[in-house]
Amino acid sequence: MTKDYLGQFLAVQPDTPWGLRNRAMLSLGYDLLARRSELVALTVNDVEFLGDGTLRVLIRRSKADPEAYGRIAFTSKRTGQLITDWLDWRSQDFQPLFNPIYHGHVVDRHLSDTSVKHLIKSAAKVAGLDPCEANDFSGHSMRVGAAQDLLKAGHDTAAIMRAGGWKSINVLTRYLENAECNVWL
Repeated sequence: MTKDYLGQFLAVQPDTPWGLRNRAMLSLGYDLLARRSELVALTVNDVEFLGDGTLRVLIRRSKADPEAYGRIAFTSKRTGQLITDWLDWRSQDFQPLFNPIYHGHVVDRHLSDTSVKHLIKSAAKVAGLDPCEANDFSGHSMRVGAAQDLLKAGHDTAAIMRAGGWKSINVLTRYLENAECNVWL
């Protein structure tokens, strides 16, 4: 899910509480190069609002960080605003950052990681993508697309590895193999 697809997927979210949450999740997941498990594990305490409208986010644990050293990531102003909009609507003092919504009310628990996969696939279909193309999107699409966008923007592999929490250049190379650019790895 490159930035072009992200824009399309954000645009098709409805003007409802679900749309508020979904826009915030998609934008944050892309900015953080997040795995879906990392995204749904975030709590309100993991997010710090900065004075410039961006966010500082602590990803406490990941597949590549079983000791839970964590990593810090930063977001765009767009994501900062979308998270603010979601939390303003949600208003309850729940710890999970992203919650299920049942009959228009927030439920005090984390979403499942499969909800991220369903959100991405649904957004691709609603955006009007060819069904074969829409089917290619997965829960990892935010991570892959953001990494490819960073490479196209001229960031080196070490910076991309730090941003996404990769420990192996071999794994990152698989994510970048379809990036259309003239940058040497």
